[in-house]
Amino acid sequence: MKVIIQENYDKMCEWAANHIIDAINAHKEERPFVLGLPTGSSPIGVYRRLVAANKAGKVTFKNVVTFNMDEYVGLPHEHDQSYWYFMHDNLFDHIDIPRENINILNGMAEDPEAECAAYEEKIASYGGIDLFMGGIGVDGHLAFNEPYTSLSSRTGVRDLTSDTIIVNSRFFDNDPSKVPTRALSVGIGTVMDSKQVLVLISGHNKARALAATVEGGVSQKWTCSALQLHNDAIIACDEAACGELTVDTYKYFLDVYGSERL
Repeated sequence: MKVIIQENYDKMCEWAANHIIDAINAHKEERPFVLGLPTGSSPIGVYRRLVAANKAGKVTFKNVVTFNMDEYVGLPHEHDQSYWYFMHDNLFDHIDIPRENINILNGMAEDPEAECAAYEEKIASYGGIDLFMGGIGVDGHLAFNEPYTSLSSRTGVRDLTSDTIIVNSRFFDNDPSKVPTRALSVGIGTVMDSKQVLVLISGHNKARALAATVEGGVSQKWTCSALQLHNDAIIACDEAACGELTVDTYKYFLDVYGSERL
């Protein structure tokens, strides 16, 4: 596991965006570059930089296929808190990706389980995901894989915990009753099958989750800890998120990867 520590959120996003751009530009195969993407507040700064790079001609998404991590059950595309809306508003409407290359779980599907199974099959049809970017919650959940979700889980329907509903209520007029209680989400196993995983962790409120991801044991309590078993996992974080790391761990990653600080 690589842990790239940047001074602040903006520099973390700049590093992550540059890493994604470099990966896309280095992809020389005829088949598309397959990119997994998250929603939430963590990746917004990355998306702004990807849009700017695309407009500046530094990267093209014409040969990129995307798969999003999750979607709320019961929210139509036009709902301003659906993840379909979020992704188009923050990224897809501003870059040159073909519409048919965008894949987002349908939270309005009549048969949610069939929707999830088809999603897994479509990912497999492209040969898997080349790079999956993600973020984690304060309880360490990756996508909507809440604590105690199986670490071998596949894309499926997830019940959201009270903590997640309360945290996400800030997007729903601070009213937890307006937050959907279920979501469709890729599984931990789905993410772990990706060739590379890049997880963004920023802010003091994520410090315990970062420590559990890097220093804790592999446990269903912290689904993020499964990243310890991935052959090519990268954590991009800011200084604020490092508050719970031991001094030796912090110094180790700065010593080994400090040259990548911006």
